[in-house]
Amino acid sequence: MYELTWGLPVISYFFLAGLGAGAVTVSGSVLLRKGGFGASRFTIARYGALIGPLPVMLGTFLIVFELGQPFRALNLFHLINLSPMSIGSWFLNVFIILSVLYAMTFIPPSAAPGDRLAPFRRALAWICVPLGIGVAIYTAVMLGAMPARPFWNSPILAALFVVSALSSGIASIILVSVFFMRRSKDPNVKADYHNSCYMLVSSDALLIGTELMIIFLFILFGNLTIGDTRYALRTIMPGGELASMFWGLVVIIGLVIPFFVEVVQIAPKLLYDRKFKSHVYLEVLIPVAILIGGFALRYIIVVAGQITAPTTL
Repeated sequence: MYELTWGLPVISYFFLAGLGAGAVTVSGSVLLRKGGFGASRFTIARYGALIGPLPVMLGTFLIVFELGQPFRALNLFHLINLSPMSIGSWFLNVFIILSVLYAMTFIPPSAAPGDRLAPFRRALAWICVPLGIGVAIYTAVMLGAMPARPFWNSPILAALFVVSALSSGIASIILVSVFFMRRSKDPNVKADYHNSCYMLVSSDALLIGTELMIIFLFILFGNLTIGDTRYALRTIMPGGELASMFWGLVVIIGLVIPFFVEVVQIAPKLLYDRKFKSHVYLEVLIPVAILIGGFALRYIIVVAGQITAPTTL
């Protein structure tokens, strides 16, 4: 048995902050993208913007109250220093404020690509995209700043968290689209939905492929080192304490299965320019699998870093 200092509230914060930051980043990126899909881009941007701030605020609430004395968190804003915790706290607060303002530009029923809020919306999107990436990176930097924990002390972790956050953000947007757009009987809404779904699924397949490559590099470089890092990596390798969860939930359920399903879905349109088709069950189950894998990834990384420590000083 291991005594964990960081439990589910902190793990949930890492997951929720990444999901929210990913949703806003995807929203802003799609909104700023020129050409293609017309109204579909705006619909994706709207859902991502409205989803994003909520999980980030919930995650921040969890980690602040995990301190036991939540008001002491205000000490981080008394002065600015270069510690990861201080910089990340400022990043987080600025992101929450601006992402809420960004979401508010999509709330009016009359919101549309060329409405009077469009310039303000685009300006906020330009700011929220790098901020969202910064929030996703911060969750990894916060761990990597602890050299005494070799499992966390890897620059590859930041790339892994960013790509996973973007994939989780896309998964959340797909889920919302299924419940609010697929049921519509309006042919224009249905066409908009299929275009949106194709754009999201094809982007997510690319992200998942990248995430699998990053995990491969994380394991490869860990095994090429000697001493503490290689020892710490044993927790997720076959026979390790977290191996079953890592390979089962993260790799197979959260990455490999969604990747192959999404490739099969997009292949007819990508290769032969046929109409994009997808079964409603897959549109729900695959995003849920991705979200489960994203949470399990952060659970494993946070726990693995705590149950392993340097073998030498």
